[in-house]
Amino acid sequence: MQSPDIPDTPPIGQPCGHYGGSPMELGADRNIGLLIKHVHILLHRVIDLKAIPLGLTANQWRPLLLIEHKGVDTPAEMARAMGVDTGAVTRTLDRLESKGFLRRERVPEDRRVVKIVLTDSGREVAARILPAIAETLNIHLQGFSEAEIAMLFALLKRMIVNGEQHLLQQTAEHAPEP
Repeated sequence: MQSPDIPDTPPIGQPCGHYGGSPMELGADRNIGLLIKHVHILLHRVIDLKAIPLGLTANQWRPLLLIEHKGVDTPAEMARAMGVDTGAVTRTLDRLESKGFLRRERVPEDRRVVKIVLTDSGREVAARILPAIAETLNIHLQGFSEAEIAMLFALLKRMIVNGEQHLLQQTAEHAPEP
């Protein structure tokens, strides 16, 4: 299957053999993984700087967005969504609660379950994070044409599809037989 967004490309799922494993091929300026990671780090550093005037530290703006826009409403869901342990989430929620951005409420039907709810000031601050993220993305895309941005989306999506297909295939191959 060819990628519909990228002309003259080999079928999705076939290894391309671009890298051979030598240090020259996998140097920081030629390693796609390292370059993507570097962009990821830079994006977050700029967003973090924009979050400071909102009264948020680097680790505090993301939980607010997850609550407001993704419907994450328990500490356990938050830990899964952020890929961190529940202790780290508890400390972050404690700080956000002390700043008045959220509150934790016990569910009357099951007192063991705690729901996370944004306060009015938490919703106000969360509403200001997305524009900061948009501004950050625009900073990093300066000088790109619309066609280049569309190509970048297509290429990154294709990498995701390739990786997900490989993971599914490997998981199926290594699954224990019933």
